[in-house]
Amino acid sequence: MAKELDEVDQELLTTTQRNFPLVAEPYKAIGDRLGIDADEVIERLKDLKDAGYIRRLGGIFSSKKLGYVSTLVATKVDEDKFYEIADKISAYHGVTHNYRRNHDFNLWFTLIAPSEEKLEEQLAEIADFEGINVLRNLPAERFFKIGVKLDMREKKGGEDS
Repeated sequence: MAKELDEVDQELLTTTQRNFPLVAEPYKAIGDRLGIDADEVIERLKDLKDAGYIRRLGGIFSSKKLGYVSTLVATKVDEDKFYEIADKISAYHGVTHNYRRNHDFNLWFTLIAPSEEKLEEQLAEIADFEGINVLRNLPAERFFKIGVKLDMREKKGGEDS
């Protein structure tokens, strides 16, 4: 991340995390708040993404409130098939995370589906992939969501301010 953040970048990052406006022209609203035009907001966001400060800019929806079901899945995968299977799993539209763990259960992923029946159908398909030895469906019993929103603005006057 070689790009040096100026005050506008800092405020832009903070605003997009904490107060993204839900209006017809959000980039104009952000620009009005920061004293720049919408085109500059968009360009700065692109630059911040290219520099690695932003991974993704998009909404986060409650799948449960939208009527979907989800689960965490742990699998034991043959090492020689690991990347092939990871790619096949990632091709499912409802996969939100897919990652390696240093454990006997070496491939974990989360899956969201429009119904319990569809979820079970997809899990059965995945369980049949050659190279998957064990698949464990681990639905949440309780849900915890931790949001992290960083204040990117520099503090003026030292630690006590």
